[in-house]
Amino acid sequence: MIGHCLIKCLEVLPDPSVASAAKKTTLRTGTQLPHRLSKSCILRESREDNPTNLTTSQIMRKIESQMCAAIHNNQNWSNANTTVHFNEEENVSVVRLHGNKIAEVTDDTMTIFDGGYQSTTTKSRLNALCDEFCVTGEKVFQKDFQWYVRLFVGAINGKNVYKNETFTNGYTFA
Repeated sequence: MIGHCLIKCLEVLPDPSVASAAKKTTLRTGTQLPHRLSKSCILRESREDNPTNLTTSQIMRKIESQMCAAIHNNQNWSNANTTVHFNEEENVSVVRLHGNKIAEVTDDTMTIFDGGYQSTTTKSRLNALCDEFCVTGEKVFQKDFQWYVRLFVGAINGKNVYKNETFTNGYTFA
């Protein structure tokens, strides 16, 4: 699907001299596109080709998928600013971003922290963990500079029902 998007995006690129002058962004596939086309093109094409209507939160970064794989495999792992340490004695994986603990994942629970920084990267890592280890739709989001946790509370007439709570360090998804 992304390859299909890249082909369509490349077809609509302006004159190559204009494109080479534009700021470039490298996508996961390694293909470079002008900055103004990269994200919007992927999302637009994804919506056309996929009825699930992907959003930016549903496109997991490579480092985040590697992080989740390490947790699933009970392995120690490190890449750039993110690490996973598996503690065999307690059967818990501790996720750190820039050395600050942002999550503890066990077989039954996930406890989240902001690591002292409510940054976009912290939120992205936490949401990757939520996508992998929580009920579909549970996530961390920001509104008016305040962080919240979206929690699944049940289903009514086949529709999932969620409630929003203010984010607190040490919140546990069970």
